[in-house]
Amino acid sequence: MNLVENLEYNTERAHLIIPEYGRHFQKMVDHAVSIEDREERNKVAKSIISVMGNLQPHLRDVPDFQHKLWDQLFIMSDFKLDVDSPFPITSKEVLQKRPEPLAYPQNHPKYRFYGNNIKRMIDVAVKWEKGDMRDGLEYAIANHMKKCYLNWNKDTVDDTAIFQHLLELSDGQIDLTGENLTDSGQFLKNRVAKTPRYGNNNNKKTQRNNNNRGKKRY
Repeated sequence: MNLVENLEYNTERAHLIIPEYGRHFQKMVDHAVSIEDREERNKVAKSIISVMGNLQPHLRDVPDFQHKLWDQLFIMSDFKLDVDSPFPITSKEVLQKRPEPLAYPQNHPKYRFYGNNIKRMIDVAVKWEKGDMRDGLEYAIANHMKKCYLNWNKDTVDDTAIFQHLLELSDGQIDLTGENLTDSGQFLKNRVAKTPRYGNNNNKKTQRNNNNRGKKRY
């Protein structure tokens, strides 16, 4: 009867600050905090760090990883552990400080099926000096635009439409009217070749199932 009365339930236990280490690690940290002798407390803290490092032995001797372990030790003690750390102690306020919000690009391109990278490539191309290098880049951009167009719109597209879009996106600086881009059938052929053949896989599975019918299973 006494054993039943002394049972501990997780709902009655203290909240784990870093659950990945488990309840026993938290108890060791709490014990270290309660030690009055500073020398003994330092010795116990180093022992806890050693055990924490044993969980990932390939990283325990890496300086950056050691710093991380000491930070986690102070976090688990709610920054109440007073020991001599080999690394600067990160304050509780710094850890709880919210990071600055990221500045996400707010681009709203007119032709979204081309993607933002196409516009960046066009911006780079117009800065190049005219010559064979720029001509090759402009032609590659136009071909990639045609490929993107076919991926998201129709099975065929007139090169004139690609040239018109390229002229518009480059503010009239790239005009490839009269050029011949890669045939649409070539792009579609490559797209079909990359498509997984689910039908063949299903046929093989059906054939294997048929071969297994009638066999005795022991």
